[in-house]
Amino acid sequence: MEIRSINAMRGPNYWSVRRHKLIVMVLDLQEMEELPSNKIEGFPERLKTMFPSMYSHRCSEGCEGGFFMRVDEGTWMGHVIEHIALEIQTLAGMDTGFGRTRGYGEEGVYNVVFSYMEESVGRYAAKAAVAICESLIKGEEYDLEEDIQRMRELREADRLGPSTGSIVAEAEARGIPWIRLNKYSLVQLGYGANQKRIQATVTSETSSIGVELACDKEDTKYLLEQAEVEVPRGDIIRRERSLEEACRYVGYPLVIKPIDGNHGRGITVDIQNYEDALQAFHHAKDSSRSGAIIVEKFIKGDDYRLLVINNKLVAAAIRTPAHVVGDGKSTVQELIDEVNKDPRRGYGHEKVLTQITVNELTKTIIKDAGYTLDSIIAEGEQLILKDTANLSTGGTAEDVTDIVHPANVSMAERISKIIDLDICGIDVMTTDITKPLSETGGAVLEVNAGPGFRMHLAPTSGLPRNVAAPVIDKLFPIKGDTGRIPIVAITGTNGKTTTSRLLAHIAKMNGYRVGYTTSDGVYIQNRLLMTGDCTGPSSAEFVLKDPTVNFAVLESARGGLLRAGLGFKKCDVGIVTNIAADHLGLKGINTIEQLAKVKGVIPETVLPDGYAILNADDDLVYEMRRTVDCNVALFSMDENNARVKALQRLNGITAVYENGYVTICRGEWKMRIMKAEHIPLTYGGKAKFMIQNVLAAILAAHVQGISIEDMKAALETFIPSASQTPGRLNLFKFSNFNILLDYAHNPAGMRALKAFTDELEATVKVGIIAGIGDRRVEDNNEMGKIAAQMFDEIIIRQDKRLRGKTEEELIKMLNDGIKAEAPDMKTKIIPSEREAIKHAVRNAVDGSLIVLSSDVVPDALDLVKQLKELDTKGELHLA
Repeated sequence: MEIRSINAMRGPNYWSVRRHKLIVMVLDLQEMEELPSNKIEGFPERLKTMFPSMYSHRCSEGCEGGFFMRVDEGTWMGHVIEHIALEIQTLAGMDTGFGRTRGYGEEGVYNVVFSYMEESVGRYAAKAAVAICESLIKGEEYDLEEDIQRMRELREADRLGPSTGSIVAEAEARGIPWIRLNKYSLVQLGYGANQKRIQATVTSETSSIGVELACDKEDTKYLLEQAEVEVPRGDIIRRERSLEEACRYVGYPLVIKPIDGNHGRGITVDIQNYEDALQAFHHAKDSSRSGAIIVEKFIKGDDYRLLVINNKLVAAAIRTPAHVVGDGKSTVQELIDEVNKDPRRGYGHEKVLTQITVNELTKTIIKDAGYTLDSIIAEGEQLILKDTANLSTGGTAEDVTDIVHPANVSMAERISKIIDLDICGIDVMTTDITKPLSETGGAVLEVNAGPGFRMHLAPTSGLPRNVAAPVIDKLFPIKGDTGRIPIVAITGTNGKTTTSRLLAHIAKMNGYRVGYTTSDGVYIQNRLLMTGDCTGPSSAEFVLKDPTVNFAVLESARGGLLRAGLGFKKCDVGIVTNIAADHLGLKGINTIEQLAKVKGVIPETVLPDGYAILNADDDLVYEMRRTVDCNVALFSMDENNARVKALQRLNGITAVYENGYVTICRGEWKMRIMKAEHIPLTYGGKAKFMIQNVLAAILAAHVQGISIEDMKAALETFIPSASQTPGRLNLFKFSNFNILLDYAHNPAGMRALKAFTDELEATVKVGIIAGIGDRRVEDNNEMGKIAAQMFDEIIIRQDKRLRGKTEEELIKMLNDGIKAEAPDMKTKIIPSEREAIKHAVRNAVDGSLIVLSSDVVPDALDLVKQLKELDTKGELHLA
């Protein structure tokens, strides 16, 4: 078995528009193609022995044990590996359930697709599943537990914590998109200029002064004392020599903790003598960044956490440190093991409760209580194992929100305003939370910025509280606000980049701050910030992260869709320009119908009240209307197109080319925008494929509420040039000849270019063409044939984008196509694009047209502009 590639889908994708988290593993099983599961001696039995829980896998049989039935009957190893990958994730506490195994287009090669919860775990599961399957085939032993534990560790390292995760889940439930900004807890909610941010439970609206105060326990305590809030008596020290005096001032019992500590680190409680205080001082020092240590009165009672969000108490819990209760028979270690058998306890944040681990601190606490791990404690006696009540160390929590005394509620809400925190956790020690602290002798111990939500979301007992909801309410106070910005996604075989640039220009002219992605780069407000092919999910996220952008236009190509899915889950408008044979035979996409399914992901992600804008002249594009859950708008170069007429009768929105005009229709009513020949992009109406791009762009602008006047102004100022449309019909007029530079890189693009050049007058037409290595032989042959129909002379160059093929192979493919169409065609081979251009220029005759079909636009553009400058100076002969 050979793993060719492992890709992780993170957004809507070819395999599923709704299931975003998918691993796609290309698995080469050619050597095993003749060995289905039932032909390998003992394989079904070994599989069932290792994974008895797989009996629950129904598979295509639709019943329990269905997968095992398939194994007994005989199924391919790719299918088995899919199920193993799903099962080992389930055993590690991540119950996903979606899987598919499909042919890749080569005999014995498969796409093994399965869902994941954490990408690192999914990738690990893919490799582990192959290794497990190989060991089962060979009948070798395999340590499954090692894989399970490793996947748990990966999940804990990579997953969002319970607090961040709950806020993200609440945002998702309300349709608010989110992006994780780092590998920790920094998350963006919403897009572009409308975004908010959270880092755990600190938000982009949290007061930095409030956070500073909460982190400085001395200042916090001082402010609360000044406000007549009950706080324990205490002192702040930095040196050991000050400890004894502080102990006398405060009086035993004591609590000693670092002033800048959090999550219970460095805290020692119920200190009864100076010797213990000295040990606690050094323990606190080890956990302190500043070196400042708090010595304060130990308040007896229970540990309560009051959670205040937006100055309202939303939850309260009583916390108990990790502990065991003796039975008079079991050792401390045995009691811990028994507690850890509770199915609610898991690794890290895996479950409601965390397993109790024994570390040096635990052993010290046990020793201080007069026991060891081997001691047997009396029946009913409680032994505390940790010095804090945090759930992350094995503690428990009980919800008490409904019984907090009104005076304590008022106090907590007042404290949140005193410290100036929108989200805060207030630690209170009291014997009875149903009574005011003034009556019980209780006190406020700490005010925490960024408090954990876990104890409130899933308390050990009592009512769970959705404490994430008030966070979202505060960040997005307007009902229905999702923090989105308008997103127009554009795909298709040809015309994507020009349509993207034109629509971005229209939106900019309407006052929007536009971010857009193209095959040339990423632009924020017309500034090029990233170069190269930027049509994948990372580039889309780059735009959506930018806090200055309030309108996004995202070109989305097949490569990114197949590699990682889309960089967004939903868009407002999805445009499909056309579908033609291109990139077939790559990444398992072997037919034009499969290619259409890839491109069809874009309209399928449009929001229900948005628009899928489809080319009514293209059968495969028009068919996409059947799979969308949104409005459909059509464009056509023929106003009498029956599909357009049918939608118009339903009062739908269309755009057509009629009587020389580009026109938007609402129902059958026409709104003429302007004559196509007056739109610079169309070269006087000669570039018909550009008219098609205009129709798609104005239709998108119209459904986004942009006025006809603004569209006209934008169309008149969008000039086909190296600056506005680099590599798309860039015509350079030299003194005695012209050069036309275009990105035409597939047969459909070349045919469109031919239709345009046929309209241009020239004494001689010279073509400079190249084959592309990741196209099929027949595609490069066809490019050669079309070139032979277009040009009087052809120069073949081949120094870029070999993509797995040799120069010689690609040149031969083009030459074969040229000779098949025009055996006597004058052809010259100059491998270097730079030298090919210079040769054509040096030998250009008066009135000739040189057409450069370039797939690496920036290099060619730079050279042509240099030559144009020399021509202007009369120095072209020096080139």
